[in-house]
Amino acid sequence: MAANENTPIGFIGIGLMGLPLCKRLLAQSLPLIVWNRNREKTLPLTARGAISASSPADVASKAKVLMLCVTDDAAVEQICLGENGIFSAAAQGLIIVDHSSISPKLTRRLNAMANALGITWIDAPVSGGVSGAEAGQLVIMAGGDRLVLDRVSPILRHYAKRITHMGASGGGQVSKLCNQLVVAANSLLIAETVALAEHAGVDASQLAPALAGGFADSLPFQLLVPRMAARTFDPVQWRVATLIKDLQNATQLAQSNELYTPVALAALKQLQHHAQQGHDNSDLSSIILLHDTSPPEGLAAKDEDAT
Repeated sequence: MAANENTPIGFIGIGLMGLPLCKRLLAQSLPLIVWNRNREKTLPLTARGAISASSPADVASKAKVLMLCVTDDAAVEQICLGENGIFSAAAQGLIIVDHSSISPKLTRRLNAMANALGITWIDAPVSGGVSGAEAGQLVIMAGGDRLVLDRVSPILRHYAKRITHMGASGGGQVSKLCNQLVVAANSLLIAETVALAEHAGVDASQLAPALAGGFADSLPFQLLVPRMAARTFDPVQWRVATLIKDLQNATQLAQSNELYTPVALAALKQLQHHAQQGHDNSDLSSIILLHDTSPPEGLAAKDEDAT
């Protein structure tokens, strides 16, 4: 089956990322069937012509291609294997494209279970944040059957500027964890950069245009610096809790491969401290607040560390 404008598409998970992705699909007049645990979040989509399903099983029974975009391993597992889950009603030939960021271990287990039912599982986490989703500029790193990925790519291109096949099942999730290692370390250094500029008497709001195009520049730099400098954290683009979850998966994967990742572990410790101060659901830019107060014991660098 090659995906086309008449292919029934299911979408489960209408959150920060899922909502703009669905809006882009509906803008192309694609037939869309949606489900979310909180049904109220589907209302902006049904108002635009989407069909509301009663359960994940209901979506699976009607769709030919089914996208998932939920928070973590537990959510994906429940949606697939729980009561009225996808696997209880999916017909042979269903293609599941999982945009969630979950562990490669669970991905490979669900892939094997799906294959036994005649279902194809493509792990296809995304990068680019809410702004990338809204603009159709996401990048997708995908694991699984390459030929099936090619068949669903016309749908994915409605919100992705680049789709890269990263190998067998789990390859997409491993690639996303690599992405998150860079994002986490980069974001914390960006916060330190803004704080250093402020304390040294430089207008931090000028850093983004001043450094644009240089070796220090990046998409997170351009997005985070203005928010950090202005202490403006709404609307939420990336949740602190989401990056913590991804870093935990990344460090566990590293440990299982006997790889020491000290920078990732240090970043995880700082993000966890920030979350414990009540910022788990805050935007990632809020980590600048770590520098507005004295760091707790264990997070502050010792004098000898800087020599």
